[in-house]
Order: sequence, then structure tokens, then C-alpha cells
Amino acid sequence: MQSFKGKTIVIGGITGGIGSKLAAQLAANEATVTGFNRNGGTGDFGEIAACDATDPAQMESYLDQIIADHGKIDGYAHAIGSIYLKPAHLTPPDDWSATLLQNLGSAFYALRACAKRMQGNNYGNLLFFSSAAAQIGIANHEAIAAAKGGIEAMVRSAAATYASRGLRINAIAPSLTDTPLAQPLLASEQARQMSEKMHPLGAIGKPDEVANLALWLLSDAAKMITGQTFVSDGGLSAILPKPR
Repeated sequence: MQSFKGKTIVIGGITGGIGSKLAAQLAANEATVTGFNRNGGTGDFGEIAACDATDPAQMESYLDQIIADHGKIDGYAHAIGSIYLKPAHLTPPDDWSATLLQNLGSAFYALRACAKRMQGNNYGNLLFFSSAAAQIGIANHEAIAAAKGGIEAMVRSAAATYASRGLRINAIAPSLTDTPLAQPLLASEQARQMSEKMHPLGAIGKPDEVANLALWLLSDAAKMITGQTFVSDGGLSAILPKPR
């Protein structure tokens, strides 16, 4: 058990598949957990703030309110993104722009807003989410692969920029994970089995498994780790197993 007692952790996308599991695990480890989604509402941790992470002014205002309410931000996890699967020649320019904004743009605005407010503490960490599609070429993933690959490059640069100011910045790159966002890709048993067979371990990831890794990266147990992307993809991007 990692103790987060006395620490305030903010989750962007706190009601999503991975964000909600991470929030529960942080709370179980004594963190003060708060977060937002695009539309607001109520959840297991009380009122959920409404904040559009693709709007930098909203991100700035939201984090100012968090500091007013809690005094500081110790960690931030950006569990926000989309899935977009089309080949480049069938991707309209508007879809390309929207995919970049929702994934890379929102991550950059969160980084920008958090770094302004956290670097003065000489402590803190930020966690972003990439994709296995940024690790290995997967057909029809051009737009999302570009956006997620940008997140990994951003993480490396930002980790270098803010290391001397006490901030750790890392990313997790899952493959297809069994979240509400992924349900259209897993709607039939045949589609699920095809996805499972793509993974050398023969299974797709579960959100609590990704959250376990996120919890560790946000904890002091990972205090020597920064600028890294950790892949959670059942071996998809790294190995070619023997036939079953």
C-alpha cells in the first residue's frame, strides 16, 4: 500500500474508465482526490467539476479553484483522450484537427497550467496517457498515433525542463482497454476475440490494471522515474510470440 496521506491528486477525466479506477485506488491509499470531466455532475467523490481540457482558459481557472480549495496540487493525471480509427486518406481535416486537440492539445494545456502552479512547491508529478499505437505501427491509426506520439515527446521534453524544479512527468501507453470508450470496438464476441488474439498474452487490458501502474507512478515509490513512457499492452508492441 502506497500512502498518499496529505496529498491532493487531480484527475482529468475522473469519471472515465481508467480515471474512475485510479480515483478509487488513490482514495483507498488516503489521497485527497478531486477531478473534472467535460460536463460535470456527481460521482463517488462528490461534485464533479465541469472543465473542457481543450480550452486553456478553463484549465487555468479550474486549477486556480483547486488551489483555493486545497492549498496545493501534488499530482495530476490526464486521463482524457479519444479513439479514432481511419486511414489517412479517409480522415477529414476537421477530424484530424479534433483528434489532435482532444488528445495532444488537451494534454499540453494541462501540462502548461499544472507546471505554472506546481513548480514552486519543488515537488509533484504529472501523468499522461499515450497509446500502444504510438509504439508500433497499427493500420488505420494514423491520426491517433500522431497525437499520442506527440504526448510521449512532450513528456520527455517537459521532464527535462522541470526536473530541476522537482516535477516528475511520465506517461502510460496502454493498448485497447476494456473501458466504455472502447465498447464500440468490442461490441461483438467476434470483435473481442480478434482484439484478444492481437495481444501476445491473449487478453485485452482492464482499466484497473492500467490504474495500478498509474498509482505507482504517482507515488513516492517511483520518485526516481521521470521522462518515461510505460507500455501496458500485453506484449503487443514488443514481442512476437510462438504460435499457440
